[in-house]
Amino acid sequence: MRHRRAGRQLSRTKEHRLAMMRNLVTSLLEHERLETTAAKAKELRQLAEQMITLAKKNDLHARRQALAVVRSKDVVFKLFSELRERYVERSGGYTRIIPKGLRLGDAAPISVIELLGRPEKIKRTKKAKAAAQ
Repeated sequence: MRHRRAGRQLSRTKEHRLAMMRNLVTSLLEHERLETTAAKAKELRQLAEQMITLAKKNDLHARRQALAVVRSKDVVFKLFSELRERYVERSGGYTRIIPKGLRLGDAAPISVIELLGRPEKIKRTKKAKAAAQ
């Protein structure tokens, strides 16, 4: 029985689940947007928000704790510089999960998880470019 066991099993062993979550949080912090199953996105949200909270502390111990989870030093640098400044005034809720639909192969619910306040690349039409000049 799973009395008082937190988190989802996701049909994986503990080691596989940990490795998968580390890969997912690294990708999310690098690309700031990720498409995955709804259950994985809900688990990923917890870990991603913990990493951003660590970055807001901005000390050596927090940086080493983040390096223990995130797989890329470049992503940790981005986390402690760019993302930290973006969320320094915010007290939580750094991610958003948007349901997308069902996956074609097995009908698993797919969601998009993204960091809030990420800069969007604006596509301008020819009329908008002409009006801006």
